[in-house]
Amino acid sequence: MELPHKARYVIIGAGIHGLSTAWHLAKELKVRGKYSGKDIVVLDKSGVAAGASGIACGVVRNFYYQPAMGEVMRVSVEVWEENQETLAYQPVGYLAGVPEVQATDLEAIHERQRTGNYNSSLIRGEAEVKSYMKSLFPDWKAQGITAVLHEHRGGIAFSPDAAHGLVRMIEADDVRILTGVEVKGLTCPNGHVTAVETDQGTIETDQVVVAVGPWIKNMWDIMGLSQKIDVRGNDGTLYKNQEMWTYWRLQEGRIDVDPNMFVTENGETPPVIHVDSCEPLTSAASGDVINDTSWGIYFKQDKDGVQGGAVPENMGSDAQVDPYGTASPYYVVDESFVDYWTSGLAHCLSRFEDAHRWYKRTPSGGIGAFTVDSFPVFDWMLPNVYVIADSNHGWKMIGVGKEVARTLVGENSSVLKPFRFSRYVEGDLHPTSNSPFPWN
Repeated sequence: MELPHKARYVIIGAGIHGLSTAWHLAKELKVRGKYSGKDIVVLDKSGVAAGASGIACGVVRNFYYQPAMGEVMRVSVEVWEENQETLAYQPVGYLAGVPEVQATDLEAIHERQRTGNYNSSLIRGEAEVKSYMKSLFPDWKAQGITAVLHEHRGGIAFSPDAAHGLVRMIEADDVRILTGVEVKGLTCPNGHVTAVETDQGTIETDQVVVAVGPWIKNMWDIMGLSQKIDVRGNDGTLYKNQEMWTYWRLQEGRIDVDPNMFVTENGETPPVIHVDSCEPLTSAASGDVINDTSWGIYFKQDKDGVQGGAVPENMGSDAQVDPYGTASPYYVVDESFVDYWTSGLAHCLSRFEDAHRWYKRTPSGGIGAFTVDSFPVFDWMLPNVYVIADSNHGWKMIGVGKEVARTLVGENSSVLKPFRFSRYVEGDLHPTSNSPFPWN
């Protein structure tokens, strides 16, 4: 498809956020009678869901201690539920089990979900948890779990299928998706963008949305923004010259088994399982202790077996910023993750005691770009350039595109406001959890 000379809206990035924004924006313009059918162009230098959106584990959950994150997920789960078939979504639920040190967090999350009519169950006490888990999985054997939050909403969205479901919906609205087009610069007289410069030519535009996932650091430079910022803590302390972006290597994989091996006692598709533990984690392969302080994993039934992951690895602020090339070492996890994750599976369920023998090496993980506080930035970073920087919470947050679309047509979004960039200088940061686990 030929690069157009002009488009009212140019969306950079054809992952979950870019596609969702295009879809919802077309709907918003139609409602207002302001849609011509050629108003929106999505650009991607590779292809649809070519980055994290194509290999994400696909977990959809509302397991967040921070109320603002919970509100983003409330909107997002509604989008998944309303488009279940098109988005390849399975509402199987999400279950988190934790030791006592994190139990008060689950109590707070459950109370917020209860008052917000987001259906979940809280189970407290080690004996009560053991009984509950064995009612779902008779071979459950994890020790030291004293609190379980079972979200009866949420579940799994198969990532490539969901992305291409979005493509079908937006192409039906005549939104153009142009792949193999790399953005090189912005024509920006007086700070206001008038055109997007690509390796295929220039597109004049009125508004731009940047939704590029881990490539955000490159776009930050193109927009002329500083890679170091000052951050004021909630206590008023000013931390100067903090790195805006840090890269983390995502740790995900799967075991190659019959998916029906991982079902509930009633033969149903199980919820996504997340376990944090302070019990010793012993290697199922060698018998050596992998971790004797704190560890965590998550896992779910997949089309080709069981898929899941563990804590990401901090790669610093200077890591490779183009992580999804075919030769990239970040495309496949290393042996230490395999032992960690499969041993975690064996720790939880007897059926997985040989999981290390069934591990399948496939493209997984990748690189995530985390903001300075590890929470998203959703904001106008130039007068007519809106940035979606999800800080690696992205896949499940399909509702962000809905809220961004409302913002683009002139409405205010209370859902996105807590993620404004100015929170750093204002000292209005998100609350931190009581969890000793850094991934929470």
